[in-house]
Amino acid sequence: MIKGTNKLLPVMVFIFLTSACVRNVVFTDTAGIKGKTWAIADIPSFTVPVNDTLSNHNISLLLRTGSSYPYRNIYFFVTTTSPDGQRITDTLQYELADEKGNWFGRGFGDIHELRLPYRNNVFFPVKGDWRIDIQHGMRIGELKGVYDVGVRIEKAR
Repeated sequence: MIKGTNKLLPVMVFIFLTSACVRNVVFTDTAGIKGKTWAIADIPSFTVPVNDTLSNHNISLLLRTGSSYPYRNIYFFVTTTSPDGQRITDTLQYELADEKGNWFGRGFGDIHELRLPYRNNVFFPVKGDWRIDIQHGMRIGELKGVYDVGVRIEKAR
């Protein structure tokens, strides 16, 4: 065995695995929430250019919160609009922490990041710009402790 190969092999495997994951990502974008307080009237909108109408995709929502977020869960109203104007709205609820207050996802210090599965094996039947709007559905007008909201779309394997 060549000297130094043992140290290089794990690095090469890591680079291969991370590049394989990135190749499947078709779209990712986040919107920062002003003042870390998400007003119910503030509806982040994401424009997703679609050219592939044959492949299946997995769609996730991205959420970054801080310790000042007062709840263990969150509700979303997600509206998807096709290029030809057809709209569909989903009401979603996600658990962000367990009953003991341990946050799901990953985080460091005050920040908690979650990738929340939205739809799997979706195909886009029409080429063009699709729009995804995300509104919080909590019972208060201003939701404190939300830093960013986003969308991630990957090709399904």
